[in-house]
Amino acid sequence: MDCRAETTDRAWVDQAVRRIEADVNRSADTHLLRAELPAVPGIALYLKDESTHPTGSLKHRLARSLFLYGICNGWIGPKTTVIEASSGSTAVSEAYFARLLGLSFIAVIPASTSPQKVTAIEAEGGSCRFVQRAEEAEAESRRLAAETGGHFMDQFTYAERATDWRGNNNIAESIFAQMAHEPHPVPAWVICGAGTGGTSATIGRFVRYRHFDTRICLADPEASVFHRRMAGEAEPMPRGPASLIEGIGRPRVEASFVPELIDRAIAVPDACSIAAARVLSRRLGRPCGGSTGTNFWAAAKLIAQMAAAGEEGSLVTLLCDSGNRYRGTYFDDGWLAAQGLDVAPHEARLEDFFATGRF
Repeated sequence: MDCRAETTDRAWVDQAVRRIEADVNRSADTHLLRAELPAVPGIALYLKDESTHPTGSLKHRLARSLFLYGICNGWIGPKTTVIEASSGSTAVSEAYFARLLGLSFIAVIPASTSPQKVTAIEAEGGSCRFVQRAEEAEAESRRLAAETGGHFMDQFTYAERATDWRGNNNIAESIFAQMAHEPHPVPAWVICGAGTGGTSATIGRFVRYRHFDTRICLADPEASVFHRRMAGEAEPMPRGPASLIEGIGRPRVEASFVPELIDRAIAVPDACSIAAARVLSRRLGRPCGGSTGTNFWAAAKLIAQMAAAGEEGSLVTLLCDSGNRYRGTYFDDGWLAAQGLDVAPHEARLEDFFATGRF
């Protein structure tokens, strides 16, 4: 029996990789924005605006890497149905790349996912299957992959290994290249959340590889397991309701999360994340999502501590996606009231931070 792969499949792989590379060449790098902090003139905060990707979020980078990884490993072929367990943004981006390659895509998402994200997935040609609890998504994805003969992308396992962390225009290399001419070109801190853990792993490895003194801070929803793992809890499963912040925080430690690469973890309550997203959106003049708010809350705490210690320097965090995806949730006062969230005190605290540099 001849076990060699079909020539047509190899030709499809070649064409698929070329299509993804062409998509990269058509996309300019994302902007690095500087937030004005007049109360602490010796400290600068920058936000890497990942909302400007074609699919509107940081997850565009991850989806591209996962598709290339799956194609080059022989897991994705010309007739493969691709399935992903996602809270929304990864699914939007993977649906985009599936459509680019002429593949079917199914997103398995929690029923609570914002309607704007569901619409975005479907607009990219994907279809959605809903589960009641986020932790049910993996099993349903595996079931669908077996049923369709498709491929479960499994972002939570493969995120950290699919990205070339040494360079190749990954997010870390892009940040440091854009910081090169700033007053403090090597950031004291890079602050990011973790969903899969792939971004924190990429940045953490890159700064070690390039001999930078930059430290990595994990900004984690209070209901997430990751900061509990950092604190050394033996069985760090969070109790109570799941976090309302989409895209980051998990009920279990995922395979792609590498705690050894993180220097500090800051747990952020949902109300604080949402307040920070709303305040930062007004300050920047562009809407920011909840995970960006989580990042900014942690950044404000670090900035205040640096200022109190008389330190100067720069910090970089991520503007992960646009707040337009959350018009019916984080930016809707009626929705906040229904969740029992009062963000006003936290918004006031952040406005005071901008005025005084204290937090």
